[in-house]
Amino acid sequence: MMELRTRRALALAGSALALSVALTGCSALSGILGGGSGDADRDEETGQVTESSNIDIFSLKVGDCKMASATGMIEDADVVPCDQPHDEEVYYEFKMEDGEFSDEAINTATEECIGDAFTTFVGLGFNESVLEVYPITPTEQTWNEMNDRVIQCVISDPAGQVEVSLKGAAR
Repeated sequence: MMELRTRRALALAGSALALSVALTGCSALSGILGGGSGDADRDEETGQVTESSNIDIFSLKVGDCKMASATGMIEDADVVPCDQPHDEEVYYEFKMEDGEFSDEAINTATEECIGDAFTTFVGLGFNESVLEVYPITPTEQTWNEMNDRVIQCVISDPAGQVEVSLKGAAR
């Protein structure tokens, strides 16, 4: 189960933590709880999703377009090809250093989602953009039990669904 945190002003310290929703670390629990069905059908060359699918959260990859998730603990994701209507897109991910689990360290690390990675992907700095971002982060349980250190950055358009990637959107 991973943590999902939504907010426009991600840069405000502490706020991301307050709005957290777990998304990481669910694959072991998925088998027990009946979570997502593994991975989606993907193009062999590009790795892009070729057909709508419900996947295990640990199968979510950079470039995946997905439907919005309810807040709270989640263990799967509904992904769709990016040329179909979707709410969100995973645009960047990185791995945290090993060490003790710390909400503060994770909160600080999520700032990377609105830095150079955002600017490179969108073509505009976060503060100039109308687009929204939230990170998918490890929970204390997945950190300790599954060595989960991955943070994924997810982008969306507050105006609603899109039928293209937001890469290069420059807005």
